[in-house]
Amino acid sequence: MAEFQSKVSTWTSSPAQGAGTSVSTLRMDLGFVRSRLRVFMLLQLVLGLLVWALIADTPYQLYPAYGWVMFVAVFLWLVTIVLFNLYLFQLHMKLYKVPWPLVLMIFNIIAAMLYVTAFIACSAAVDLTYLKGTQPYNQRAVTSLCLCLVFRGRQRPRLGPTLLTSTKCPNKDFRPAAPNPL
Repeated sequence: MAEFQSKVSTWTSSPAQGAGTSVSTLRMDLGFVRSRLRVFMLLQLVLGLLVWALIADTPYQLYPAYGWVMFVAVFLWLVTIVLFNLYLFQLHMKLYKVPWPLVLMIFNIIAAMLYVTAFIACSAAVDLTYLKGTQPYNQRAVTSLCLCLVFRGRQRPRLGPTLLTSTKCPNKDFRPAAPNPL
């Protein structure tokens, strides 16, 4: 037994001593908190919530057009919440291989197209469902207005130099090229 103990060495280490372990905390990005992108995302969240609250309060199941409006409003509202939290807590920095400005541009284009179709469907179905002046008519008319405002808000953010340079590059030695004077 003594021979065995002299040939075998055992030792333990704590995870803090191991190489490559780091504890990361979620921190809010103060640059995002002050940005226009946050304002437009919050605007879309508020108006999107208003759209699906107004539609959900009426018997939208009877009209297929309102089912589409409800799908567009809820789906884009949830995706906006995910993107908002990604940017707010700097989680997009952990996925640095994803081209986030391109992802936002594609999302905005798709969202604008879906909001246009939902606006057209909702506006076309308002007249067919209820008499003017009744509560469901007013709710659906306001829903059409909110869809239009969300779509207009979608057109505002542009992928110019401010949005493209606001994402931080993980490479500390990277310097963006000087703008072309022409």
